[in-house]
Amino acid sequence: MNIIVCGGTGLVGSALVKSLLDDGYTVKVITRKPLVSHEESPRLQYMSWNELKQKPELLEGTDTVVNLAGETLNQRWTNKSKQRILQSRLQSVARLAQALNALQKKPKVIIQASAVAAYGTSLTETFDEKSPCRSEDFLSQVVEQWEEAANAYPADARLIKLRISLVLDRKEGAFPLMKMPYVFGIGGKIGSGHQWMSWIHIGDIVRLISYCIHTPEISGAVNASSPHPMTNDQFGKTVAKVYRRPHWFSVPGILVQKLLGEMSTLVLDGQKVIPRKALEHGFKFNYPSLQEALEELRSPHKQR
Repeated sequence: MNIIVCGGTGLVGSALVKSLLDDGYTVKVITRKPLVSHEESPRLQYMSWNELKQKPELLEGTDTVVNLAGETLNQRWTNKSKQRILQSRLQSVARLAQALNALQKKPKVIIQASAVAAYGTSLTETFDEKSPCRSEDFLSQVVEQWEEAANAYPADARLIKLRISLVLDRKEGAFPLMKMPYVFGIGGKIGSGHQWMSWIHIGDIVRLISYCIHTPEISGAVNASSPHPMTNDQFGKTVAKVYRRPHWFSVPGILVQKLLGEMSTLVLDGQKVIPRKALEHGFKFNYPSLQEALEELRSPHKQR
């Protein structure tokens, strides 16, 4: 099977590429800049978005496409950075759609990254793939436009819109920063602590993507989140338990707002998201509970 991965050098993308190579697939990674392969594999190739524009025929023979490309959210949300966040997502979808629609033989499966921000935020509601989307803030507006843009992909492909939650990884992403206060003994709840945190272990999201590729019955929105979301306070207490550190130092929400500005919504607001579709189609999480996930991340053996 030939698989294209856009954004294949990011947190999820790099883990996915390694897993696909280990499983014997041929992988082509599309990035902003062409790279020399770090994996010693004749089945791995890199190409730039400019190359794709000039020679879309290079994608002929592709069976599956996974688009994870997009500017990081982990930056202060100025007007300019918000435009970069939005446009990077819309442009990657538009460029990819143009190339795929030009192919003589279209891919059978397209997995497009999205986010659980699609549901808006709530302290009381529980969301699954049947829940309506709500465009109520910057992130949910980005997701609305992002998912709408994906409808430009070839109509006969099975399209999956993967709504990704907080991805937990040992070395990359948000979690190393989240656990740092606990390492220094000053961990605690943020704001009220009642805001929900939906999350997924890096190993499970990679497996879920592969499961979606090979399960023809799965299409449309799919929540990439653990079946057991937790409140911020519960999350922190679990981190403290696993890393054997205290959980006592509360950070006022107003301070977080002053430090992070509009981006504070990532920390102070949340949504309780359940992966109903994955569970109904038989997907089994290796790390369904936060304690299991954190114990694996803390273990000395090499992740993934």
